[in-house]
Amino acid sequence: MNTFERLKIDGFRRLFSAEVEMRPLTVMIGANGVGKSSFLEIFSLLAASAKGQLQSKISELGGLNQMVTLDRSDSVLISLLMPIENQEPLNYSLKIATKGQFYEIGLETLIQQRNPDAVQPFKYIESRGLDVRYFSPEDEKLLRPNWQHNPYETSLAQVPKMYREPETLRQNLASCSFYKAWELNLSPQSPIRLPQSMRPATLPGSKGEDLVSCLYYLRETDPNRFEIIEDTLAAAFPDFERLSFPPVAAGTLAMTWKDRNFSHPFYMHQLSEGTLRFLWLITLLQSRDLTAVTLIDEPEVSLHPELLQLLADAMREASQRTQLIVTTHSDRLIGFLEPKEVLVCNAEDGLTTLAWADSIDLEHWLKDYSLDQLWAMNIIGGRP
Repeated sequence: MNTFERLKIDGFRRLFSAEVEMRPLTVMIGANGVGKSSFLEIFSLLAASAKGQLQSKISELGGLNQMVTLDRSDSVLISLLMPIENQEPLNYSLKIATKGQFYEIGLETLIQQRNPDAVQPFKYIESRGLDVRYFSPEDEKLLRPNWQHNPYETSLAQVPKMYREPETLRQNLASCSFYKAWELNLSPQSPIRLPQSMRPATLPGSKGEDLVSCLYYLRETDPNRFEIIEDTLAAAFPDFERLSFPPVAAGTLAMTWKDRNFSHPFYMHQLSEGTLRFLWLITLLQSRDLTAVTLIDEPEVSLHPELLQLLADAMREASQRTQLIVTTHSDRLIGFLEPKEVLVCNAEDGLTTLAWADSIDLEHWLKDYSLDQLWAMNIIGGRP
């Protein structure tokens, strides 16, 4: 699934000037501090802006002065291309500029080449500073808003939803979901280890707070997909038999893990961190309701190396239903991927460069070495 085709970033942290073709599955590799997390932050920034929460997101990230490329930029410019079936793509650009200790939306455009014979593209939004204009179908021209327009939020989040394509772009951006696997709370009293309410959850939650509810709902509504999860667990843990959901109170369920070596099942609080993390990841990746773009930071944390091939397979399958962007430090995980799925992040003079592994001449190397070995040998870059 390719929700977005191309992304260009200027002036954001180490991403001073970076452009990349977007693919269904993107697994980013590179040294610490090279800009992988910044790439994910761009999508969280766009998601917030599409929901009318740009101001709070910029504050959360430390203010725009802390986000721009140090000593080189006083603004962040993001350009994004979204394909439209049987039409030319939508091109969205957003420039956020510093203004003292605050910021302003210096430029925002949403255009599409609707008429191949037209000299200029069709403009849904054209905003420059406080001069905000959007296309009105009734008047058939660009107009200024006749309502209270918030200058600190994007026009995309505020103009009337008069066209399906721009609204699809806004919804796709707004729905971007960001999972930091290393932040998954696995402490003894964490929600993931406790009974959960019996409700129609379709995702396991960023902290695992809906994992039990999600799996139970999946078993009841999509038994084939639930069976895929159990089959994956059986491949990962040969002694695994099944998951069960004993009720513990009215409307509340526990979840148990049956191991063929023991007569009694294990409850969630008895499972290891690695087992729980893998269960959460596989449930997430098998969800029917993955958002248009799914971001996962370091999914390999605390997983046994033998589980990584199954994780790679699950990521590849999930990328048919969501545009999946993952960061990793795991050589072993890269060994189960193809060059077209690996985006290499390097630093040159302190700034990030991005290159797909299949754009590097690796053909003769891959005859004798695996992709993870080439990464370890620094043939493809992405090393300190």
